[in-house]
Amino acid sequence: MSYFRITLLNLLLFISICSFSQSEELYSSFTVPQELTTKANAVVRFEHKQIEILNSDKIKLTTKRITTVYNKYGNRHINAVAFYDDNTDVGKLEAIIYDASGEEIKKVKKKDFIDESAVSQISIYEDNRVKYLDYTPLKYPYTVEYNVEYVFKNTAFFPNWQPIDDYYVSVQHAEYKIINSAKIDLKTKKENFEGYNIKETSDYHFVAENIEGIKYEAYTPELNNLVPLFKVALRNFEMIGVEGVNNNWNDFGKWMYDRLLTGTDDIPPTTIAHVKSLTAGVDDKIERAKIVYKYMQDKTRYISIQVGIGGWKPMLANDVDLLGYGDCKGLTNYTKALLEAVDVSSYYTLVYGGSGLRDIDSEFSSVQGNHAILCVPNGDENIFLECTSQTNPFGFSAGFTDDRNVLLVKPEGGEIVRTKKYGIDDSVKKTTATVIMDVSGGFNANIDITTTGYLYGLHDGIENKTPRDQQLYYKEYWDYINNINLDNISITNDKDNIVHHENVKLSSVNYASKSGSRLIFQPNIFNKVSKIPTRYTERKLAFKIDRSFKNIDEFIIHIPEGLKVEAMTASKEVETKFGSYSFKLENLEGNKLKYTRTYTVLKGSYSKEDYKAFRDFRKEIVKNDKSKVVLTTVL
Repeated sequence: MSYFRITLLNLLLFISICSFSQSEELYSSFTVPQELTTKANAVVRFEHKQIEILNSDKIKLTTKRITTVYNKYGNRHINAVAFYDDNTDVGKLEAIIYDASGEEIKKVKKKDFIDESAVSQISIYEDNRVKYLDYTPLKYPYTVEYNVEYVFKNTAFFPNWQPIDDYYVSVQHAEYKIINSAKIDLKTKKENFEGYNIKETSDYHFVAENIEGIKYEAYTPELNNLVPLFKVALRNFEMIGVEGVNNNWNDFGKWMYDRLLTGTDDIPPTTIAHVKSLTAGVDDKIERAKIVYKYMQDKTRYISIQVGIGGWKPMLANDVDLLGYGDCKGLTNYTKALLEAVDVSSYYTLVYGGSGLRDIDSEFSSVQGNHAILCVPNGDENIFLECTSQTNPFGFSAGFTDDRNVLLVKPEGGEIVRTKKYGIDDSVKKTTATVIMDVSGGFNANIDITTTGYLYGLHDGIENKTPRDQQLYYKEYWDYINNINLDNISITNDKDNIVHHENVKLSSVNYASKSGSRLIFQPNIFNKVSKIPTRYTERKLAFKIDRSFKNIDEFIIHIPEGLKVEAMTASKEVETKFGSYSFKLENLEGNKLKYTRTYTVLKGSYSKEDYKAFRDFRKEIVKNDKSKVVLTTVL
């Protein structure tokens, strides 16, 4: 054997041994770089995601992920979950579990994964299923290697890459690679790559290394706005045999209208005749829309349904009419059909629903959104209808679909528009009260609370609670008032004007504290801010306030006979870019005090350097909401 051949064999053996050794190190928790453990419930030791585009209707995804878990909060980050349906084949599926030192504990084969319906308890038609690893660790840390292969017969939903999938998860090595065997034209977009250790080794091949976990901080924007994200979509795709073109939102919306919505909106002639009779003589189209919306709410209920072209095609309007239920897609499509019957135009609309303000990406057309609503154009204004709620007021969207980019699906194509933004004068809580104090420090009070806009949404539904639950609600709402007794609760929900009215009569014993012959009490009895945002020695992340709102308070306090005001806190005004605060105490004739207060919060995105000033603003409010009045005996 030649020297060259011996040397080559030795070199290959050396590389093999080194590779094996390096691989073995990934299973031991003792070899995790120290800096990756400091803010981590789990560390992704190694992840390799490879997507092969086989043709316009088939892609293959292969994933290998090795994760070291340090506590119970990290268990879910092993990501040993495989969702599938009739159009998704799960091939290889296995997990290998290791102890802290990297010794194998258990191997879990495909047949040993739990397999169950991936549906909510209120779903009847979903055909999605899930296989998942059910493992309860005896000790921490431990490590799991998870391997899975998928074949998707649906290329509308392309696997994107987000190497950091949650807070408190570090990444030692994560890799993403696309093999475009079919040579299909791709659309891609990189977001938030700056400041992260990510290299693009070749076209559509990225490697991320040694990225420390992100600690959650109060008022932080949604994670997907902070971390790296690589978006991918095919310009020519298929959704369960339905071909589509996706060069822009107009193309995508046109495809949705033609291939997913057309032919689904027929309703029975009897229903058409009925809604026409309900709206007979009503000339204003918005008033007709209100009547039809109420009819739909009274007739239907929400239930989750995920069948038909990847869960994206709505069930037939005829079926919703017959059965009386549907999901967001079906109910939205049904409402659209009802409105068409009374000559009111409307557009099926895709949105990311949720309390956070997540946009459909206006610059990148692809399958996006998790919810469907209905848009009723009204001149320069768009009115958006939530069709899954049996109680929502007409056109009310605050708190779930407000102030975000959405996709209107029109016959001529898709259009990105923005839903209603509720400004500071739209979202108002006004609290007024008449308070009769007694000489022992107790009081009786008659309180009125009126809310609109976003704040309406926070109070809506109290009227539907049982009397006992209403009592519990208000005792928690005013949990700083000792010995509270609720004498009467009356609530009116004005859905026509979207105004919520609450009237509460209550009493309290020993609200004011005694100090000799004096009574000391806090005049802001019914609308205190008591929580100060978390303090950080060194804030790392920018922060945002999602919505503006305003609180207006006016309390008339009757002072007991024989007592007078000896001292009270001076008025205060605070103005900041985050909002404003003011309160004032005035003596009125007849031995009364008037307490007035206005507190506003302004929507906005702010730098991490601004956080201390924002926290100081809130501290100032908490401090002034505890301002005191001292009463003393009249001599």
